[in-house]
Amino acid sequence: MPGVTDTLSALRRTALIATLRQSRMFADLSSENIESVAGVCTLKSLEKGEMLFREGDKAEGFYVLQTGAISVFKITPDGREQIICVFRPPESFAEVTLATVEAYPANAIALENTKVILVQRAGFRDLICRKPELSLHMLASMSLHLKHLVQTLQDYKGRQIEGRLADWLFKHLPPGADAFELPVTKKNLAGQLGVTSETLSRTLARFRDEGLIRVEGPRVHLLNPAGLRVYIDPEA
Repeated sequence: MPGVTDTLSALRRTALIATLRQSRMFADLSSENIESVAGVCTLKSLEKGEMLFREGDKAEGFYVLQTGAISVFKITPDGREQIICVFRPPESFAEVTLATVEAYPANAIALENTKVILVQRAGFRDLICRKPELSLHMLASMSLHLKHLVQTLQDYKGRQIEGRLADWLFKHLPPGADAFELPVTKKNLAGQLGVTSETLSRTLARFRDEGLIRVEGPRVHLLNPAGLRVYIDPEA
């Protein structure tokens, strides 16, 4: 039925534009510019565990997450997954492909059923030529990701797994709360922290035995925040 099809297409476009507007990269664009960006976008659906792209794949563009979660990772020389970042709506990622990078420099996989908006590379580049203000938003978004990566490297440098895990727990603990649901699987968390699943399990067990945390399935209770902070900064 043409009428129903048209209505569904209009609803999808409305939802797509709403997601773009929530993204930090496009939040303060005019309605005209948002519409222009939407015109060079397509929507992709992924099942849990499905690869969005692999390192070395030809770059189609960058992405804005509409629903679900995407893990961006690299494979280390010894075959382990090193997670760079886990993205959730309405974050954007892979903006580096708009510059000189012709291929994706890492891998991306759906951690759950996911929908992403592909901002097509060629179309967005044409838009930038016609609307230079868009390049400022792109640079701002890339700068944020670079800042995150540099901060992650600084956090890991010289810090043992106990300190990395304690720091991660505090960063994901909601304000005023003493417990939260892990937003990723323990396997993915191990990848983010740059260790094996076995090492993460041992560290969680150590924190539990020391009375610092209690783990109930995916829920983590912080029982002794002061004790955990000692692992982050022993001299504090």
